[in-house]
This record gives sequence, structure tokens and C-alpha cells, in this order.
Amino acid sequence: MLREKLNEAMKEAMRARDQAALGTIRLILAKLKDTDIAARTEANREGVADDKILSMLQGMIKQRNESIVLYEKGSRADLVSKEKAEIAVIERFLPKQMDEAAVEAAVKEAVASAGATSIKDMGGVMAALKAKYAGQMDFAKASGAAKRLVQS
Repeated sequence: MLREKLNEAMKEAMRARDQAALGTIRLILAKLKDTDIAARTEANREGVADDKILSMLQGMIKQRNESIVLYEKGSRADLVSKEKAEIAVIERFLPKQMDEAAVEAAVKEAVASAGATSIKDMGGVMAALKAKYAGQMDFAKASGAAKRLVQS
């Protein structure tokens, strides 16, 4: 479903002659193709599932945020604005992000359902969160919240 949405958005950007959006969507589709190729096996020739695509998109946003920090240090306002524009286009394909309170509640629920009592149980907690909330939360922040809950 997300794959079709991306292809349709590319066609829309072409029709609207929106070069910035078109370039970013083409970057997304190229990254998706690389991800599909990396995930191929003899038995499975299908592309990756939507949850993997959402994770890929979040990774692309993370890369751009890291670039923004470096460009700001280098006083490259032109590149900062380009990266921010790309982030805006990528975010159009992600579900609405959860706020801090919702992330905290989801982490508490995952810790309770996994029966996590120590750091050793973090893998199960994070796997449950990624399965249920792919694309909706920052898992680095969720991991920090889960560690706090498990250690207390």
C-alpha cells in the first residue's frame, strides 16, 4: 500500500513540476529498491513489507537530521534548508508521530506485557514496540524510556 502511495506521489510531483518533491521521492524509491534487493532470497522475491518501509523512512529522516547539525556547524544555510525540505516530503508518508505521553504509555504497556524486569529483557520490549508502532515513534527515545522503567 505504501509502495503504491509513493509511486502515485511521484506522478503527482511530475504533473505539478515540483522538482524538490520529485527529487526526494525518487531518492525514497531508490532506497526502497536497494532495500528490496538486499532482502531478496530464493524463496521470497517480493519486496519488503510496509513496516520495513516505515523504518527505512525514519532512517532517512534521521540521516537528514544528522546532516542538518553538520551543515549548521559549517554555516551552510542553503544545505540546511534543502535537508529540511526533504524531511518534510518524507514525513508525508509516515503515520502521525506519537507524542511523549503516548510513547511513555506504549512503553509501559510493552514492559508490562513482556514481563521485563532487567536490561536483558529489553530485546523483547523493543521488538513488541517495533511490531506495533512502526513508523509512529522514535525508537531511540522509546528505548531510553524502557531502560528507565526496567531499572527502576
